[in-house]
Amino acid sequence: NNHPVLNERYLLLMLLGKGGFSEVHKGFDLKEQRYVACKIHQLNKDWKDDKKANYIKHALREYNIHKNLEHARIVKLFDVFEIDANSFCTVLEYCDGHDLDFHLKQNKIIPERESRSIIMQVVSALKYLNEIKPPIIHYDLKPGNILLTGGNVLSGDIKITDFGLSKIMDEEVYNPNEGMDLTSQGAGTYWYLPPECFVVGKAPPKISSKVDVWSVGVIFYQCLYGKKPFGHNQSQATILEENTILKATDVQFPNKPTVSAEAKNFIRRCLCYRKDERMDVRNMYEENYLSPPVSKAATKKEQQLQLQQNQQSAAASQQPREGASFFQGASFHRETSDS
Repeated sequence: NNHPVLNERYLLLMLLGKGGFSEVHKGFDLKEQRYVACKIHQLNKDWKDDKKANYIKHALREYNIHKNLEHARIVKLFDVFEIDANSFCTVLEYCDGHDLDFHLKQNKIIPERESRSIIMQVVSALKYLNEIKPPIIHYDLKPGNILLTGGNVLSGDIKITDFGLSKIMDEEVYNPNEGMDLTSQGAGTYWYLPPECFVVGKAPPKISSKVDVWSVGVIFYQCLYGKKPFGHNQSQATILEENTILKATDVQFPNKPTVSAEAKNFIRRCLCYRKDERMDVRNMYEENYLSPPVSKAATKKEQQLQLQQNQQSAAASQQPREGASFFQGASFHRETSDS
């Protein structure tokens, strides 16, 4: 009874976590009768209108990228709406469980078998992002954006989230031979970004989906060894000052814990310093190391999940869209800037 209901539809049940400008609540969607995650974005009241408008523009961009993604390994984005002049809410699929970052802090390392399973699932999401039109570079893959779902954390499924820094590789900006300009240099989480993102010169560096391939190598290394391959104890500022990633030409593997030669070779191929020598997402997906001797049952389960999702999205696309109107115009910004 004391729980607030947002947009006459989402019953807020409990706070799950807080970030700089947002908090995430577990909610219940009264219309669809399902649990959801409600992310409430709070704009700072002291911000000038142009800063608010910019924040909203960025949030809408993320929403528009994310809302069309349909994949079993990507958190589904259901809805977005305004709460008042200084706040709005995005509604996401609810995932029961912690993120990989939390799990690594608790357990330090993850055995190779489970680590490989996590990486296989991340790579299957990247393959999808790479095959849709226009393709998308996630650009912010890190343990905090990989959600572990299900009760028994490591045997469960993972889902990737947070498309706030994603790059859309549309024909206008992306040239298959060169890549695309990195327009947001300085954004992102430096331990997980490849050397090309740190090159400073007259023209912005060129990037491609190989940024995500590098991130996969870093995440896999961190799962196996309990530390990051480059800049482990450094702050973001130190990484920039000392050019840590620009010097990351060679990855070193500790003797312990024991990790297979195949895993190390896979990581080396992800962490190729020169991007033209680094494998792309498609090559990574086809790597022998990631090709299962997974049980037939698991493969079948993955296929059924995808089929089920495709059917659901086909059904959903036939239903008339409700409540999308406020985002179709710039009314959101107008309402905010008048206040």
